[in-house]
Amino acid sequence: MAHDRTAQDFVAFAVQAGVLRFGEFKTKAGRLSPYFFNAGLFDDGAKIGRLAQAYAQRLLPHVDEFDVIFGPAYKGITLAAALAIELARLGHNKPFAYNRKEAKDHGEGGTLVGAPLQGRVLIVDDVISAGTSVRESIQLIRAAGATPAGVAIALDRQEKAAENGVDLPHSAVQWVQRELGLPVWAIAGLADLLDFLRDDPALAEHAQRVQAYRERYGV
Repeated sequence: MAHDRTAQDFVAFAVQAGVLRFGEFKTKAGRLSPYFFNAGLFDDGAKIGRLAQAYAQRLLPHVDEFDVIFGPAYKGITLAAALAIELARLGHNKPFAYNRKEAKDHGEGGTLVGAPLQGRVLIVDDVISAGTSVRESIQLIRAAGATPAGVAIALDRQEKAAENGVDLPHSAVQWVQRELGLPVWAIAGLADLLDFLRDDPALAEHAQRVQAYRERYGV
């Protein structure tokens, strides 16, 4: 099976940048995960630029399906701005907006900053853990009279969602697709991470642990 080049390049870059690490990490759901993805570590100009390129490559086939880019506070703010810059560089100039967590009563007021939310709006985030951020974004978008058009994320963990310590039969991404009716475009997923690990003999032990994790919690 041919590997997805964009996904493989992204995983390699995330590992090299220290954003994707291997070991033992406790997830929000209380699981011990053999890998950890921290998008906050895309923390310099070169890294965020490279991340924006990966988002843009994944979104180019869908660029006519949205009018505005929206980044939920806080991580989504830099992602939306960086993606807007990269898409403009590629000839697709899109307005972007984000929300602040605290409403402001002076200046422009309210919680929304940037371009008006109108038409079809793409939500950009790093991962979808519980879908809470996506739900809140959808409420904001609809309240502004616009339509949510899809969600772009960096990594799809492709694992079962959990509620009150109970594993659910679907992943958070599947839930967003099914319950909220939105397409989710991920730069890479757990399957891509496994392909990457299997292709590098030095990372073989991690491949085994990630595979075991996927067998237990994967969807």
